[in-house]
Amino acid sequence: MCVSAATPIGPGTRVVLFFTLRLDNGDLIDSTGDRAAEFVFGDGKLLPGFEAVLVGLTKGHKETFHLEPEQGFGLVNPDNIHVLKRSDFARELLLEPGLVVSFMDQQQQGELPGVVRKVFEEAVEVDFNHPLAGKVITFEVEIVSVSQVTQEIARG
Repeated sequence: MCVSAATPIGPGTRVVLFFTLRLDNGDLIDSTGDRAAEFVFGDGKLLPGFEAVLVGLTKGHKETFHLEPEQGFGLVNPDNIHVLKRSDFARELLLEPGLVVSFMDQQQQGELPGVVRKVFEEAVEVDFNHPLAGKVITFEVEIVSVSQVTQEIARG
């Protein structure tokens, strides 16, 4: 008689799961809803802190994890808060706290979003930290399946 053990999540596995992310106060951040998400462990689709808590789980596991900022989206970095000249913004743009603005990154490879924190007469304070930086995240998961990945699939 051959009994096969459930494959645990780890390097070289494809994982299908449902997940919900919430702030510590219960506010919903993101959810797969009724459509499962799929990823290959280590492919960069999940933050390392999220992957780390999944290691060893198998099909059928339902777990809730509380991730500190260091495991999730990082701490707020004061160096990512900049005061820019108001003239750096389009004249017709109504600048107010909470407005999301985008700038090209220094390598011109993509947009860098930031949130306006304060508006002064000649300057604007913009926070380029991830919006969830500094927040404790509740990560609820239900593992639908875990399987080994073939070498061809793992290479993409």
